[in-house]
Amino acid sequence: MLRAFGFRISFAGPSWLIVLRMPRESSQSPPLSGTGALLSLLKEVSRSFYLTLRVLPGRIRPQIGLAYLLARATDTIADTGLVPVEQRLVALAALRERILGLHDRPLDLGELARHQGSPAEARLLEQSEAGLALLGALAPADRQQVRQVLETITSGQELDLRRFAGASARRIVCLRTDEELEDYTYRVAGCVGEFWTRICRAHLFAQASLDDSFLLANGVRFGKGLQLVNILRDLPSDLRQGRCYLSAEGLAGCGLGPADLLEPANAPRLRPLYDALLDRAQAHLLAGWDYTNALPRRSVRVRLACAWPILIGIETIRLLRRGNPLDPSRRLKVSRRQIKGLLWRSVLYYPSAAAWQGMVKCSNDQRNPVLS
Repeated sequence: MLRAFGFRISFAGPSWLIVLRMPRESSQSPPLSGTGALLSLLKEVSRSFYLTLRVLPGRIRPQIGLAYLLARATDTIADTGLVPVEQRLVALAALRERILGLHDRPLDLGELARHQGSPAEARLLEQSEAGLALLGALAPADRQQVRQVLETITSGQELDLRRFAGASARRIVCLRTDEELEDYTYRVAGCVGEFWTRICRAHLFAQASLDDSFLLANGVRFGKGLQLVNILRDLPSDLRQGRCYLSAEGLAGCGLGPADLLEPANAPRLRPLYDALLDRAQAHLLAGWDYTNALPRRSVRVRLACAWPILIGIETIRLLRRGNPLDPSRRLKVSRRQIKGLLWRSVLYYPSAAAWQGMVKCSNDQRNPVLS
């Protein structure tokens, strides 16, 4: 049985019977003492990733789940706006050093935990020592992979904190060049594609004849595409926090400055740059689709876990192409009903290779994929 986006998908023999049922909610989470508690905490802090994690094979679930949990903890530290930037940088460095095994001094994240608006985020920080203990219990090769990806992710989080220190709606800070955007999306998401590939390769299909360079390159693009979709979707809210991930050089080409993006009436002038970035995100997700279809066909769970965010991302891009990208009152989101339909089709089509691969169909110019 697979759990996905709040409902269950059951496979019954060769007919692939699908049964949808809402899962029961637990009122209290157990202490974080093992992988079961790890999944419980993940469910609290990120339902969407928890559901993706649940579909993964058990052999890779602990490594990927723990890496996400620790990355979410470092991200929570970086995003605690009520705490001064310098204090957040110190806490981020302390957790990174523990993750990398540089020392074993106890962490003191109590004040940061008290400033969390979400009880789950507070518990995540309070349980950071337990997460580190799980990291220490991983096999050495897996532990090194987790450390490597988190070192890269935290470098992006630190860069973000320093870059946007002092930023506000009255003082918007933007990236300077397109290369900085590429670097940022690699650090916080593209590197995850490499990590995912190496963990799956080692534990699921070590002996399969695969093009590793192709998988690693397209795994990076996959992650960068998902992050770029998030950036473009969240543009209005980020601007009101003083952050702009669009480059100054790109905005200058449209005759705009960062402050101009606070005015929704400037959307037509932004559109050429915005659409070009949507095209880039889309191309990255199509590379992610190629990545998914290059995995062994017998790896059903991994391919589904890859396919779902791609399908949702493509649908999100379709929504972002319409309307005003600068309107702060317009929060675009793929509906639960649409997500449910995408998951139904992905499972129903899987037995037919042609139907599965045809779920993403491109128009003649290869820039506007549609979902079948």
